[in-house]
Amino acid sequence: MKIKWLGHSSFLLENERGIKIVTDPFDETLGYKVPRMRAEIVTVSHEHFDHNYVRGVRGRPVVFKGIVNRESHKMEFRGVSSYHDSVYGAKRGPNTIFVIKAEGLNLCHLGDLGHLLSKDKLAEIGPVDVLFIPVGGFYTINYIQATQIIEDIKPKIIIPMHYKTEMIKLSLDPVDPFLSNKDNVKRLESNELEVRKNTLPENNQILVLQYE
Repeated sequence: MKIKWLGHSSFLLENERGIKIVTDPFDETLGYKVPRMRAEIVTVSHEHFDHNYVRGVRGRPVVFKGIVNRESHKMEFRGVSSYHDSVYGAKRGPNTIFVIKAEGLNLCHLGDLGHLLSKDKLAEIGPVDVLFIPVGGFYTINYIQATQIIEDIKPKIIIPMHYKTEMIKLSLDPVDPFLSNKDNVKRLESNELEVRKNTLPENNQILVLQYE
């Protein structure tokens, strides 16, 4: 599975058959450049401008929102209910965690998760190979909560997202507080990587993609 970071919480996933998935597409007001992209599938964790710009994705994709349990293009998509804050959505509304099963991998995109996960939610998510997790705080879980969730989920690969960069003006923490005191960090020189089931690390590894 090829993984490309488009900025913020948006990734372009492409399987061996060339089927493309875009997660949480953003519009131009966020600050990142809106990429020219075509995909067969789009997942949207919640209806905020920096996560739901489906119009920016060409190709008439299938769009998954909310609590779904569907198969598309020989891949499984499951939406797990959660909240954008710690008060059951009272401040920022609902959030959907997406679990994607493809090519023998379990990928989990937490969207704008705003709280720690209960045992029931962890069981609903199930085993995870690749975890996309917000770490910037303020609007989502902070870096301390993100560290706890990683310990709870125990993924093989962790890809931080939704943090402050020079491209955006949102009040977020940068990625560095999350990376502090962690010895399993690898900063890649690219915004892309490829993950295969048979090459997953034995111990969890944090991979920081570079915005290009």
